[in-house]
Amino acid sequence: MVKLRLVRYSVLDLAPVTAGGTVADAFRRSLDLARHAERWGYTRFWLAEHHNMPGIASAATAVLIGHVAGGTSTIRVGSGGIMLPNHAALTVAEQFGTLETLYPGRIDLGVGRAPGSDMLTARALRRGMDAAEDFPRQVAELLAYLAPAGVGQRLRAVPGEGTNVPVWLLGSSLYSAQLAAQMGLPFGFASHFAPELLHEALGIYRDGFQPSSYLQSPYSLAGVPVIAADTDAVAERLATSPKQRFLSLIRGGNVYTPPPVESMDGLWSEDERHLVESKMSVAIVGGPETVRRRAEEFVRSTGVDEVIFTSDVFDHAARLRSFEIAAGAMRGIESAGAQPEPIALERLSG
Repeated sequence: MVKLRLVRYSVLDLAPVTAGGTVADAFRRSLDLARHAERWGYTRFWLAEHHNMPGIASAATAVLIGHVAGGTSTIRVGSGGIMLPNHAALTVAEQFGTLETLYPGRIDLGVGRAPGSDMLTARALRRGMDAAEDFPRQVAELLAYLAPAGVGQRLRAVPGEGTNVPVWLLGSSLYSAQLAAQMGLPFGFASHFAPELLHEALGIYRDGFQPSSYLQSPYSLAGVPVIAADTDAVAERLATSPKQRFLSLIRGGNVYTPPPVESMDGLWSEDERHLVESKMSVAIVGGPETVRRRAEEFVRSTGVDEVIFTSDVFDHAARLRSFEIAAGAMRGIESAGAQPEPIALERLSG
């Protein structure tokens, strides 16, 4: 008999800056969203590291995580993710050890190996441009700093050691799936902007998973853009904001969240339309019933343990409503799959 379990749902936020808005506005809205998400039953609220990208204000990710955790009570707060090659593993362990000490049992540390920006910015951030090739060693080093210190250990993360902050591997490639499986870590796939390899990556992760002290069974999360409103028609109009944002990104422009338009006709070429739509191929756009049906289809087809939603809606009240509808859609959705052992599950979910 196939065992069914409820699927968790979470929020991925980039502290988006709206056209005509400010970074300070973005920070206030992120905290307000986190407080609402906590009430609506979201498991975690993650922020992602990006640099030199006008329109995204989450560059100092650990600082912003502290701001959100300090303004909420129960929701898990973490990184989705920290781009580990941009940093010394010791520094990351100290930052997240500090956060875990301040907000015990509520902090997650998702790490990736992408630059989080363009190559010019990567050169300014990284000790060497080959840093990403050393990613497995960096992850192992990070895990060691967060574990209890060994006898005679001279280099220690203080704070950090013994906090055992849950570490996730995040990515948009098969490489990340393979590494997460080999290391026995939870895995998050960035299908909210790179959906092409989603199913293949999840298969590789599950098939190759090796139980570890961190996790006994595979645990997967996938990113999904959601634009929800009270009707399908309103949601489709709101969805022109993320479409314009993607269009600006592929043209090399800024990524401020623009106001919606009545139609994308005349704003993009046919090739650009295909590219934007391919990047948003797993997006869920619609009214409550459409969102519920499409969310259930996504969960059933992928078998993920958790869905993490993004929502690039211009108006803050409409963005809150989008996440509220998504939460309502996710309640009660079940999927088949093995559960992590109870201790590991507790570490993941708080």
